Amino acid sequence: MEPDRIENLSVVYQSQDFLVVNKHWDLRIDSRMWRETPTLQKQLRHHFPELADPDTYYGFRFCHQLDFSTSGALCVALNKAAAGSAYKCFKERRVTKAYLALQVRGHVQESRMTINYAIGRNSTEGRAHTMCIEGTQGCENPKPSLTELVVLEYGLYAGDPVSKVLLQPLTGRTHQLRVHCSALSHPVVGDLTYGQALDQEDQPFRMMLHAFYLRIPTHTERVEACTPDPFVPALDACWSPHTLVQSLDQLVQVLRAAPDPDPTEGSPGPCSTSTLSNKPPETEAQRASCLQWLSEWTLEPDN
Repeated sequence: MEPDRIENLSVVYQSQDFLVVNKHWDLRIDSRMWRETPTLQKQLRHHFPELADPDTYYGFRFCHQLDFSTSGALCVALNKAAAGSAYKCFKERRVTKAYLALQVRGHVQESRMTINYAIGRNSTEGRAHTMCIEGTQGCENPKPSLTELVVLEYGLYAGDPVSKVLLQPLTGRTHQLRVHCSALSHPVVGDLTYGQALDQEDQPFRMMLHAFYLRIPTHTERVEACTPDPFVPALDACWSPHTLVQSLDQLVQVLRAAPDPDPTEGSPGPCSTSTLSNKPPETEAQRASCLQWLSEWTLEPDN
């Protein structure tokens, strides 16, 4: 159950302009710290040295981020033009993402729901670099945040009742899915930041959150990738499902068949009845940030 080695890299989509890899859990994308540990950037350089861009610090332009503890689909742009087209899709909310998670502390009662809690930064002493929901102590600058949740299975994890769910973020706040699950009193299994602290011997070997599906409809190609489900008994004997609520295969078909979100309307997920308001025009500060991002990928150290 150790983090991945530099030799192991799973590619689920590849074209002239993009790669989508299945990132291992507990693996940093990269950082100027932690030089001696495996990183996704080092894996990419090992397998695709010819694709590294010498004009960037890390050699590769990552189109988005995944938390250190989260596994799954991560898109890499292989040139500046591709990075710009991906940035435009993210900016206009035209990207479709879906995650798998195991949630602890009892079974989620509603089989489908929209989680609607504004999320802000936590200024409470000792909680730096974490997020919180509006109305809690120390929550600063909360922003509207929406997540669609569909229950897939009920079961037990190491004897505790848990729910396996599909999560679709309709906004892109830091730690959004983890914070929203915690706000429901059903935190992600293995989430040591937003879940309940347990004795060391009771800790799962990883945080059970996985980026399952990704679609980025750029103007030149539709980047689409679906990664293998890691939360199955064959891969983790502690997980024992007993009740099927919704077929994952059927939801994948719905995701694939759903139209791309309309950038002018802020379309919700394929199973949603909620609607997001229009996104305001890009500010000069946002544009400057984009240009800097395109010229050189920089990643804040993981919290």
